[in-house]
Amino acid sequence: MFSLWRDFWKDPRQSRFTVPLLVINVLGSVYGYFWYREQLAETPFYLWPFVPDSPLSSTLFAAALLLHLSGATRTLFQVLACTVSIKYGIWAVIMITNYWFSGGPVAPTETMLWLSHLGMAAEGAIFLKTYRFGIQVVMITGAWMLVNDLMDYGAGLHPYLFMAGQDILAMVAALALTALLTAGLSHLGRSDV
Repeated sequence: MFSLWRDFWKDPRQSRFTVPLLVINVLGSVYGYFWYREQLAETPFYLWPFVPDSPLSSTLFAAALLLHLSGATRTLFQVLACTVSIKYGIWAVIMITNYWFSGGPVAPTETMLWLSHLGMAAEGAIFLKTYRFGIQVVMITGAWMLVNDLMDYGAGLHPYLFMAGQDILAMVAALALTALLTAGLSHLGRSDV
């Protein structure tokens, strides 16, 4: 098991890793859109891209894996997909953990969501380190995340939260993750695109 993890860490883009992750992300995306069905039904369709943050992130990550499997390289898209997977993976872990610490039950659904979002963040981070990109990719990725934050917390499109009183934590966590990930990308990027 350790050697498998070491191989994944060293070169996650091997098909023995990308194919299962593609399937997992597609299935997770389908479940995620189902999870958001009520919120999507209450939202005008032209705003839908700003509502299901995590399922959209896992969909983008699945598309990035498909690009890799097809031999295509679209660095901006792939870096964006990895970064938003990290962001919304960590964001959901923060929100669910806060819910538990506030007395919410540690139920199977929330446990599955916590673990799957932790996995989103981990896969995004492991794949992100394999890309070379420049400041333009950093700026566009950061702008994408900031626009989403503005829509979530300025226009009220953020995901339904686990309990009342999480609004401030949700907004602060989202904005902090946008800032930290954008700063991290500027240090990680190593070449112009």
